[in-house]
Amino acid sequence: MRKENMHQSVEVLYKKVDECPIVNSQFSFFQLVYVISGNGFLHINGNCISYQTGNLMLLTPNDYHTFDISNTTEFLLVKLNSEYVKEYRSKSIDHIECLLHYATHLSGCILKRKEDEFLVSSISESLIRIIDSKDIYDEDLIIHYVNALIVIVARNIAKIKPPGIKESANKRVLEIINYIQANIFCPQRLKVSVIAEQFDISDSYLGSYFKNHCGETIQSFVSNYKIRLIEHRLNFSDMRINEIVDEFGFSDESHLNKFFKKHRNISLTGYRKAKVFQN
Repeated sequence: MRKENMHQSVEVLYKKVDECPIVNSQFSFFQLVYVISGNGFLHINGNCISYQTGNLMLLTPNDYHTFDISNTTEFLLVKLNSEYVKEYRSKSIDHIECLLHYATHLSGCILKRKEDEFLVSSISESLIRIIDSKDIYDEDLIIHYVNALIVIVARNIAKIKPPGIKESANKRVLEIINYIQANIFCPQRLKVSVIAEQFDISDSYLGSYFKNHCGETIQSFVSNYKIRLIEHRLNFSDMRINEIVDEFGFSDESHLNKFFKKHRNISLTGYRKAKVFQN
């Protein structure tokens, strides 16, 4: 298994290949892969997914992947390291957290909005011209285009149902999930009684209704979502533990640490140190 690293915060590359130059690799960074032309298969984490012209895919530091190229393929690769993710998060938390939260559940093309296919194609063409020109302010332009891609990816990912949600799940369930995610930093608003009142459902029915559509209890969904966000802060930010305590409304560091250890069997500091060691 080859581990590929990067030292720049953002790197944009154009590749035209007949076969994958790196087989069975793992990144230490996030990567957006846009297929300009060609087709084949992406083998990722034991799954095989076809790709074709116009597809946009997101690969994460946890993915093991290989491209099996059927026809000569042109790729635009946009690599984002953890420092860039940290900096972007401080500017626009919604977009980057959408990517981080759903990234490990994605497979295949991200684009779900037909109108965004043209935008991504245009941005791709512009980025290729910039990296070919080597002119003044190129780096600034690249950052602007990459940020635009992140916004497009985030709004398309937002249309993908969260993992575990049944295909038959109705609009109200998705509205409840959106409510939970929007209020994840406000513990008082996440009480079953409050959510039930918000959606005009009885407390007892809300529990069975949510589990029937989502495959887990509403309390489990809230906890798992919260844990994922806390992991993102430990992985991709310089936030101190007491700042995370305040953000998520825990009573103190002990309370947060107990919550985290219950779900991950490791302390907050232990988790952060382990990630630093791995990188």
